[in-house]
Amino acid sequence: MAEDDTPNPFTRPGFIAGAVVVAALIVTAIILTVLNLNRGSEATPPTPTPTSTASSGPTPSAEPSGTAEGASVCGLDGEKLSGNVTTAPATEWAFIRTVGYPTSPEFGPADTGAAGYPMCFQHSPEGALFAAATALAVPADTALVEPWIAYALSDGTYRDALLSEVSDTSESSGTRLQTVGFRMLAYDGQTARVDLAVRGSSQGTTVTASTVYELIWEDGDWKINANVANPVDFATIPDTSGYISWGP
Repeated sequence: MAEDDTPNPFTRPGFIAGAVVVAALIVTAIILTVLNLNRGSEATPPTPTPTSTASSGPTPSAEPSGTAEGASVCGLDGEKLSGNVTTAPATEWAFIRTVGYPTSPEFGPADTGAAGYPMCFQHSPEGALFAAATALAVPADTALVEPWIAYALSDGTYRDALLSEVSDTSESSGTRLQTVGFRMLAYDGQTARVDLAVRGSSQGTTVTASTVYELIWEDGDWKINANVANPVDFATIPDTSGYISWGP
């Protein structure tokens, strides 16, 4: 039988941009990430050129800043400086377009940014998990991408280079994304590494992928860590073995 050479929609930049991260991933690595907006899942991404910490990208929306280290920007309590998440937290799921994101009065999001994006998560492993899953969903609405990523991307060496990728984001129609599981890979109170199992479908093709978010606690909220060149990593996986089941 002849090999099917139909292009896989999940490897195209348009899917990644509309899905994640600030990609698909910020609509991506969601399924790819928002920080991998125009990167194919098999291509080696160029290393962003380090820039000064002063950002020339979009001006962050006016959110509270200067909170004491550890204090939530919107007053959420329950701070935990160590720990893990070994069972699926109690969750209500909301949707941005067709992508679900988790909500909880305890873990967040507890507020909205000036443009209407969800923000403010508990300083805990659960808060980091909810922040990562929300980062997967926000890029589904292209009107939210630029103001959200300006807020959600931390200060750091690669901030300007990552922000420059957002301008080419385009909405991807006919794409469905869903969180189906998670693993907390690392957590020390200041940083977190969260692995989301994500299932996406487009034009009759379905893939399951691992999307790993590098987060940092900054100004009272979990942010995508711009001190890392690729703060959202993406790879297809055969199944969700090893993940804790979680999703809408």
